[in-house]
Amino acid sequence: MFTEDTRQLQFKTENRKMKTRNKVLAWKYYFNVFNGIFLALGIMLLTFGLWLLFDRNNLFSVLFSSGENQPVSCISFMLLGAGSLITFTSAMGFIGSVQETKCLLATYMCFQVLVFVTQITMPVLVFQMKEVVHHQWNKRIDEVISEYGNKSLAEKELEWNILNAVQHNMECCGRYDVTQWEKNKNKESSTQIPCSCTKSSLKEWFCDVPRNSTYSMGCEKYLDTWFENNVLILTGINISLLITQIFVIKLTMQLLRNIRKNNIWPDESDE
Repeated sequence: MFTEDTRQLQFKTENRKMKTRNKVLAWKYYFNVFNGIFLALGIMLLTFGLWLLFDRNNLFSVLFSSGENQPVSCISFMLLGAGSLITFTSAMGFIGSVQETKCLLATYMCFQVLVFVTQITMPVLVFQMKEVVHHQWNKRIDEVISEYGNKSLAEKELEWNILNAVQHNMECCGRYDVTQWEKNKNKESSTQIPCSCTKSSLKEWFCDVPRNSTYSMGCEKYLDTWFENNVLILTGINISLLITQIFVIKLTMQLLRNIRKNNIWPDESDE
């Protein structure tokens, strides 16, 4: 009788141990899936920050490459910092879940709370700086148009080439319309306009063409749309991160709880 009771108790213990172990494996799976999503979104933030800071193939990055544009630099470094922290935190989470280290998982959860607070603050700062950046954006485009073609400013040719690409590809001219080029003092004659404002394939800064053969629409609409789309992309990444973090924090708590229960019955190999 005693032996039978012992066997039943041992069977129940083993059964509970197996169920707890299966729960740990299930929670680890869900945790790693969401942690992987969290890592991917963090890398997207990091890439966005690097693109904003270093890419020299788009007008926005080139125009704001000078140190005078603090709001843009602030946003770039904020994205780089958040992306790096998320990448580091995700790596810690993966290691903690694989090794089932409670200390690492607890630290991971603390970092998640820190990142969560940062992610809530970030869109507030971005939207506060949005109008300032937009104003600087328009001001810098106007400056590029005024300096365009100045032979003493050869270092500015990258900006002019990118502006030419925008005007040619979007079939637009100037920021608000073609008349803005009348303010440019670097033309040989007042009737000249950039070749990129026409269908001409000439690789010159200015061309002599009739006004009715130029693109009359300004580029502001296209540039504003591009600017707004990038703000929306950044906002979308941020919202996705916040939603993912809610799931990750809950999954971390469940994983910690089940690892603690599983440790009550250590593996036989450890005994």
